[in-house]
Amino acid sequence: MSDWRPGTDARALKARAMLYRQVRAFFDARDVLEVDTPQLASHGVTDIHIQCIAVPGYGYLQSSPEYHMKRLLAAGSGPIWQICRAYRDGEAGRRHNPEFTLLEWYRTGYSLDDLIRECCTLLSELLALSKVQRYAFRELFREVTGLDPLTADTDALRAHAARHTELPALDHAGLVDYLMATEVEAALPPEQLSVVDRFPGWAAALAQTEHDPDGAEVALRFEVYARGMELANGYYELTDTAEQAARFARDQARRAAYQQPPMAPDPYLLAALAHGLPACAGVAVGLDRVLMCQLGESDIRRLITFPHHNA
Repeated sequence: MSDWRPGTDARALKARAMLYRQVRAFFDARDVLEVDTPQLASHGVTDIHIQCIAVPGYGYLQSSPEYHMKRLLAAGSGPIWQICRAYRDGEAGRRHNPEFTLLEWYRTGYSLDDLIRECCTLLSELLALSKVQRYAFRELFREVTGLDPLTADTDALRAHAARHTELPALDHAGLVDYLMATEVEAALPPEQLSVVDRFPGWAAALAQTEHDPDGAEVALRFEVYARGMELANGYYELTDTAEQAARFARDQARRAAYQQPPMAPDPYLLAALAHGLPACAGVAVGLDRVLMCQLGESDIRRLITFPHHNA
């Protein structure tokens, strides 16, 4: 007989409800507008690390509300936030479910440092973690692995990564991403909020970039980790239409190189950027993982009412 029962219990249900109330109170106190955007839309994302779930005849379940929220910002919404469902194909396990819950917000007129402070204020309240430590990606990666992610030979990165497992075919950026996820993140102290910023330029995604004192391109992007997990990913948002179109084109080339299905760039996002996206910073927080941290739970499936295997 099929197991009809939910994957979670009353304690977790109550904790999730309380978490949502805490988040709503945080943004209400700061006069940030709560919004709602589609979960099903005509376009998905081009990022090779994210595989959208196609709905034939309708488009794609959204992997995040980012594109639609930026369209609201371009239309003059001002600072906005939402709690929403997001969907990613092939992501299932102790820390992933194909359907999951995101908190995402955007602050017009904020610098990246402003948003980092606000994000850490919220996470400190939710997790009762008072210590915040900030790291530059390049220095942290070099300290943990002994390799400079920007200048190390690709073969050296591959040899180092192969100590962990048999590797699929990965390029230089893919090897750095792999080592960051498997080795560097694990080295961060669990009982603090660890902010990693100044990612390599190739990891900018939808963030702006600048050059560090060595002349290397770095992304105005940050991630926050606690208790062994990535919890937040934020950008000082790209507003340049031509640069965004060029990045979409590079994504398409990489998707082809990795034999991934093509994904057409979202023309609505490009049109919104052309109209004018105000200077802003935005961040997404995985609320299921925040709940895992709150309850000391190691398996996300025990905190979702009906995880993918019996939804």
